[in-house]
Amino acid sequence: MARGGGEEEFYLRYYVGHKGQFGHEFLEFEFRPDGKLRYANNSNYRNDTMIRKEVFVSPTVLREARRIVEQSQVMKEDDRNWPVPDRDGKQELEIVMGNQHISFITSKIGSLINVQSSHDPEGLRIFYYLVQVLNPQTPCRALLF
Repeated sequence: MARGGGEEEFYLRYYVGHKGQFGHEFLEFEFRPDGKLRYANNSNYRNDTMIRKEVFVSPTVLREARRIVEQSQVMKEDDRNWPVPDRDGKQELEIVMGNQHISFITSKIGSLINVQSSHDPEGLRIFYYLVQVLNPQTPCRALLF
């Protein structure tokens, strides 16, 4: 298993989506402990089709993803005071690092204004920025893949 130099298990899954005029539209990606990166993007806008990709990433990429998560300190957060999912959609983040397991769920975040107006702006800001950095659609991350 590509755990990155004997490190403990690392798993991460992120989902953001909603059901609306164009059906169930979503983006989801997942890093698995064996190094598999799964990516799915479904949009029915203008009759687009679902994009699914699976690749194996190197232990270095897994170590970097793990380092980013550790550095963010998101594992210390609690989603109890975050906005609940609504008709605009939801986001889910699940992370396993060694014996720690977290699972967050919140509404879609349109901008930092939504973060700042929440009941836990500091925790939600950590979540927001972590997702921005890890998202495979973000240009700087695309260089790793």
